[in-house]
Amino acid sequence: MRLEDLEIYQLAMNLGDDIWDIVLKWSYFEKNGFGKQWTDAADSIAANISEGYGRLSAKDNRRFCIIARGSIYETKTWLQKAKNRSLIDDQQFFIIDKQIHDLSVKLWNYIQALERRIRDEENGKHQ
Repeated sequence: MRLEDLEIYQLAMNLGDDIWDIVLKWSYFEKNGFGKQWTDAADSIAANISEGYGRLSAKDNRRFCIIARGSIYETKTWLQKAKNRSLIDDQQFFIIDKQIHDLSVKLWNYIQALERRIRDEENGKHQ
């Protein structure tokens, strides 16, 4: 399977792009401070999934996916702050929040699958 076929990677790429599209419409002040933090957090999700996928071991892949999971939570915090500061409307909040939730669940499932693979490898089982 190619990285581009991995659903969590696709979802992370879409999330980053959707947040980018929102931030592009903001004023310089909002973009330069708040927007940069939010887009960096969102973009790091796909970047870490990608880096983990390119590693040669399930343990390394898991480590980078756990970092990506942390970036999901950071992205969600910025989302809530954007809503609290009236930088996004309710519809934008709902759409991005759902994307974050769906990605979070799927990434956690992927991490759990990597955990099983690691245990199998450590127990001498090869798939």
